[in-house]
Amino acid sequence: MPRKSGRNTKGKIVSAAWKLFYEQGYENTTVEDIIFESGTSKGSFYHYFSGKDALLGTLSMIFDEKYELLKSQLSPEANVIDTLIFLNHELFTMIDNSISFELLSRLLSSQIITHGEKHLLDKNRTYFRLLTQIVRDGQQRGQLRSDMTVNEIIRGYAMFERALMYDWCLTSGEYSLTKYAEQMMPMFLNGFRAAK
Repeated sequence: MPRKSGRNTKGKIVSAAWKLFYEQGYENTTVEDIIFESGTSKGSFYHYFSGKDALLGTLSMIFDEKYELLKSQLSPEANVIDTLIFLNHELFTMIDNSISFELLSRLLSSQIITHGEKHLLDKNRTYFRLLTQIVRDGQQRGQLRSDMTVNEIIRGYAMFERALMYDWCLTSGEYSLTKYAEQMMPMFLNGFRAAK
């Protein structure tokens, strides 16, 4: 039971932090703001995080929470390409609506320079487990090419998503990430379709 309580406390801190980062900006948000917004204590905060910068690596947790919610909306009968487009659309809509390009830029840059854990590449994430299930199913149903492994297809998809996010950050979010992905993702994913 204490373990679940600990996950809830950490989750509250992470959710509060990213809400405040979006509303007030990263620089204008203090640890005290996060503690107050999350309804937790200073001891709890520092038990999980060494400081505000340590929260940058938790954006992948926010993404995975979104994927957990989306899992129940996936139709097992849907074409796998449509399912991947749907997941991308929902994630990028969330980014467009609640994560600034500055915050996403900080996350991406922290993942490039870190010598420790690269959260975005963690294969234990909900993101990768869900993609594995979807891609494996797509190959079994003959919708995805079989001359590539499941991991090769997932790597390509994840790499393309990161490339779209990186470009969006480079351009300071001057366009809708969702709308651009709506044009680009179907063309990219067509390369993984099984030959008819």
